[in-house]
Order: sequence, then C-alpha cells, then structure tokens
Amino acid sequence: MTSRLVRPALQQLRMQNQVRSYNGSTSARPTKNGCHIVDLRSDTVTKPTTAMRQAMATAEVGDDVMGEDPTVNELQRRCSALFGTEDSLLVPSGTMGNLISVVNHCQGRFQEAILGDRSHMFLYEVGSMAQFAGVQCYTAPNQADGTILLEDIRNRIRVKDDDHLPWTKLICLENTQNKCGGKVLPLSYLAEVKSLANEKGVKLHLDGARVFNAATALDVPVSDIVQHVDSVSVCFSKGLACPVGSILAGTKDFIFMARRTRKALGGGMRQAGILAAAMLSSLDTIVPRLHEDHSRAKKIAEGIMASPSNKVVEVDVPGVQTNIFMIEMTKSGGLTPDKLCQRMSQVTDAERGHLGSSVSALMQPFSETGVRLVTHNDITDEDVDRTISKFQYVLTELSQ
Repeated sequence: MTSRLVRPALQQLRMQNQVRSYNGSTSARPTKNGCHIVDLRSDTVTKPTTAMRQAMATAEVGDDVMGEDPTVNELQRRCSALFGTEDSLLVPSGTMGNLISVVNHCQGRFQEAILGDRSHMFLYEVGSMAQFAGVQCYTAPNQADGTILLEDIRNRIRVKDDDHLPWTKLICLENTQNKCGGKVLPLSYLAEVKSLANEKGVKLHLDGARVFNAATALDVPVSDIVQHVDSVSVCFSKGLACPVGSILAGTKDFIFMARRTRKALGGGMRQAGILAAAMLSSLDTIVPRLHEDHSRAKKIAEGIMASPSNKVVEVDVPGVQTNIFMIEMTKSGGLTPDKLCQRMSQVTDAERGHLGSSVSALMQPFSETGVRLVTHNDITDEDVDRTISKFQYVLTELSQ
C-alpha cells in the first residue's frame, strides 16, 4: 500500500542500484543530488545482508518437494526446536502459511473462523480463506492493545445445532498486531484464549509474522508464545530481512497435511535451500539484534513528541513496544496522512539550509487519520537521528 504522493521519492530510491554494507546491513547510497533516503514504510523493504547472500550462494540444495533439500530440512528442524513444535514447513509467504492453516483446521463445509477486524488475515490477504478454503470470517473488534476481548470471542463461537448457521472451527490471533501499532499479545492472554478454544473444541492459529519481535519484547523464548497455539505462521521476509520465505509450524499430523495443501496451492519449491540458507542466517544474525529495531522505533517516537511547536500529530510513546508505531493526526491540526507522508519525502531549499542536509523519509498512510512507521535491519542510528531532525523541522513548519 504505497501512497501516490511518495512515489517520486520512491522512484528516486529505485534508481539507486548499489548498496553499501556495514554491520551486516545495507543502506541506499545518497542520490546524485546528495539526498539521504530513510525508508520507513515497512520492514519488508530490507535487502539481504552480505552474510545472507554468501549463505545463499554456497547453500547445499536438493529437491525439497521430494524432501531432499538438506538446507531446507535443517531450517525446518531448527525452527521446530525453537518453536517447541513437532514439525515445521517452509512456505513461500506468510499469506500462504495462514491460508494453509485455515484449510487444514477447517476441513469440510459450512465452517467459520473468528479473527480480529484489524487483523492482517482479514484485511490484507485478499479474502483468501473465503476464496480458496470456503471458510467464512466472523470478525470481532481488536482492542487498542491488539487483543480481542474473551467475551467477544466466546459470544461468536457457534456450534452445529442450528441448520441456519456455520459452526466455528478456528480462532486466529496476530502477534505482533500490525494494524494496532506492533502490539505484543501478553502470554497470559494467549493462555486464556487457548483455554477457551479447548473448552469449545476449536483450534487456535497464530499469524506470527513478527512473532520473533514479540518474543524479543517479552524477553522470552519464542516457544513460550507458540506453546499456546495449534499452529503458527512466521514470516522471515519482514523484520528478519530475508528476501523470501515463511515457516509454518505445528504437529506432525498438521504438517503432513500442510505439505499437500502447499502443493495444491502451487507452493512446492524445488532447490529451495537457497532461500532456507538466508533464513538460517537470519536466525543467527538478525533475530539477536531485533531489540535494536525496537529501541530505534522508540527513539523516533520520542523525538517526534519532543518536536517544538508540534500541534499536528500525536504518538503514544509508552505504547511503542516493537519496531512499528502509528503517528496519529490531531483533530485540530488539519493535517492528513497523505500530506505528512508527502512532505516528509520532499526536501526544500529552506530545509536544506536549516538542517545542513537533505533527508527524504518514506512512510505510508495506514488509516484515514494515521501513518505507520517501521524500523528494520537497514535503519541505522544515523538514519534515526536524521529522521528526528527532519520530523522536528517539518512538524514545526506544518504547525504554523
């Protein structure tokens, strides 16, 4: 979802084909006119690190559909150990992993899944569970902290004693909760939802696209989170900086069926070890440093709210838990998300003279009143400082 107003700066970024490496990460070189671009639109924009590229180039491979790719097998073994699950499976994307989970948990007709009204599975996966799984979505309101009230879940669980109704087979949660600003679901909450699911005889799936960020924020092993769900999909091409790839994990029986569903959806890959090698590298080099992304996000949020004369935006600084946060437009400021993104991507002569540098910060509108900002492996401390200076200048300008 890229605003048409930031496309000129984005096109400028795409013209820069070379990157420089430092500390294992990459950053775009300044443009010809000396403009420094900081891409905060998403953690999907990351480039593979030097270590990942080397691992991909030298990966031992085989036919993964036949189960003969040693690097994929090692990735799946290692992920199963990390998640505390019986088995796991490499899939091309988190969206496919989520869809496979719905297909596997909801085998049959007239079935329904409960999920948040601000969840990725409901908003951003093209209605795949309805299109391909034949499963109806029953949404419940996500709270500001990313949770769904237990009572809202309980009240939506339907059983097959009424010919007019579908019956509930699945509950889906998201952790971290993207649309709520990267919020982390508490372990106690996950345990309560799982207890309710068990009581009602339904399964619990976790869209854990950024579950390593959640584990980092909670300072617990990722298995402490996954133990409360029946399946989890984890995306390595978001905060983990890989070019492609997700992991789906669960019981052996679940993964046995998931392999067949993956094949039916066109997700069977052959010499996929070149992708698995990057994902293994990420486990060693990116996961241990996710706390840096969180700290940088918090620092930018604090810098925004420290802007002199700011009257146009607000950030819930205490609510910044991971690498994602939302910037909300004030009701009285008259600023729109599109206008803020447009101005942050531009550089004026007056700004250049005042700051002594040219910084184009790319973000994207995420609601009618808000802008999402995401830090990631390619954002450095220097980028953070430049972004804060840019924000403070622009917000003072827009508040006049």
